[in-house]
Amino acid sequence: MSVSAEFVIVGAGSGGSALAYRLAEAGREVLVIEHGGSDAGPFIQMPGALSYPMNMGIYDWGFQSEPEAHLGGRRLATPRGKVLGGSSSINGMVYVRGHARDFDHWEESGARGWSYADVLPYFKRMEHWHGGEASEWRGVSGPLHVTRGPRSNPLFDAFVAAGKAAGYPVTEDYNGAQQEGFGPMEATIWRGRRWSAANAYLRPAQKSGKLRIVRALARRVVFEGKRAVGVEVERKGRIEVIRAGREVVLAASSINTPKMLMLSGVGPAAHLRDHGIEVLADRPGVGSNLQDHLEIYMQFAAKQPVTLFKYWNLLGKARVGAEWLLTKGGLGASNQFESCAFIRSDAGIDYPDIQYHFLPIAVRYDGKAAAEGHGFQAHVGPMRSKSRGTVRLRSGDPGDTPVIKFNYMSHPDDWAEFRKCVRLTREIFAQEPMAAHVKHEIQPGAAVESDAEIDAFIREHAESAYHPCGTARMGAAEDPGAVVDPEGRVIGVEGLRVADSSVFPRITNGNLNAPSIMVGEKMADHLLDKAPLARENLEPWLAPNWQVAQR
Repeated sequence: MSVSAEFVIVGAGSGGSALAYRLAEAGREVLVIEHGGSDAGPFIQMPGALSYPMNMGIYDWGFQSEPEAHLGGRRLATPRGKVLGGSSSINGMVYVRGHARDFDHWEESGARGWSYADVLPYFKRMEHWHGGEASEWRGVSGPLHVTRGPRSNPLFDAFVAAGKAAGYPVTEDYNGAQQEGFGPMEATIWRGRRWSAANAYLRPAQKSGKLRIVRALARRVVFEGKRAVGVEVERKGRIEVIRAGREVVLAASSINTPKMLMLSGVGPAAHLRDHGIEVLADRPGVGSNLQDHLEIYMQFAAKQPVTLFKYWNLLGKARVGAEWLLTKGGLGASNQFESCAFIRSDAGIDYPDIQYHFLPIAVRYDGKAAAEGHGFQAHVGPMRSKSRGTVRLRSGDPGDTPVIKFNYMSHPDDWAEFRKCVRLTREIFAQEPMAAHVKHEIQPGAAVESDAEIDAFIREHAESAYHPCGTARMGAAEDPGAVVDPEGRVIGVEGLRVADSSVFPRITNGNLNAPSIMVGEKMADHLLDKAPLARENLEPWLAPNWQVAQR
């Protein structure tokens, strides 16, 4: 029995789910291919358990980078969601749109129609914001609930107060008019549950009767001539083709989307031939332009036992889990990223290029706590690294993992920016509101002071923030490095589009779930041949003294 639909989408993640929802809403028949399984269960749905799903093979593709030459040959984990909701089901649930200037840069680099004025209406359409008084910058009737934590731990307010004491602005809404400054962090959490793309988009679309989800491993796009007509999948040990009446859309992540394009004959010609793949469209940009955010965890020991460390034991975790299971409340109902900051690293930089996540416990993403007990940390890193990497095929076998080389820290500016991150963070934590809580610096440690010492720490301890993007970048059709045009159409073939973070020309400020969902929302209008939502020419705030002052 052959399976078919009008639109076939590969990947049930952030972009694919939003796209599927809007197509189904318009009455179109949609089929989503997803290799991963159910997102049910407390490890995914409980926000406080966020360190678990991204370290569980059942939910994660388990990718790693190749040894990174500038990070001492370390292989860095590259988690990508293999589950309904994709990476929105295993991420930290942090909600950041990006800065207005990010999207203006997209348009300037050839992604016409993707300036901030163009994308703001889509951010508003997707949001159901619960952050405060009505704002012309925010949406209140979309499927994606966006909330703020209670900030009941005194450290959250102390972090913001320390930023203010250091001379930085305070912002009430970094997703609104003013990203720059210290303030409350927003999350895709609703009524104590992770509000993933699966909860926000897939389930409502399934109820419409227009969306089917097929569990299978997508192997390659099937073409007749140069037109995409379906997707070859492996399901229950058998190879079959799922046919698309109108179009195929890849939304399989910035790692798996370029892999599928190359397996299907779209990519750098010489590389494809090396793996015995017939070249359908020579697009050297496929798998290139790979970007990510790196960060370090600056950890401090606490003077008072006010951190979450008191729950970092079997009994404490059991209590938090039980309270959440019974009430969907308590500490388990928050991702614990409840305060944040975006600052500029230097005078002459017009918008923030450093991001902070503040966490009231000293712990790693893999769930391993700091050795010293009560403590807290700031995740900090530069936003716009100039380093670029690649995703390449390991072989012509769809079952093989791709070769991922981020080339982290390959540009000298990255080192200078990271050193500033360390020194500016120390200055913030030395301000009275935070100094009152700091016993001493755990890492890097007060002895790490010189450029060489800081560089050595970065080389050994920098971690990915898990924001890979850019591997099928959007640009003008005549741009040889572009992979898709501004409507998401893969250049050089027909009937095939991309709708995930692969299309980002340049990485945005902050976490990538929100802009990835926005891409799915906007691409839906292109697939439906609808006029784009009307541009909104709101003027974002820029520091009036940015040309001459760092703060």
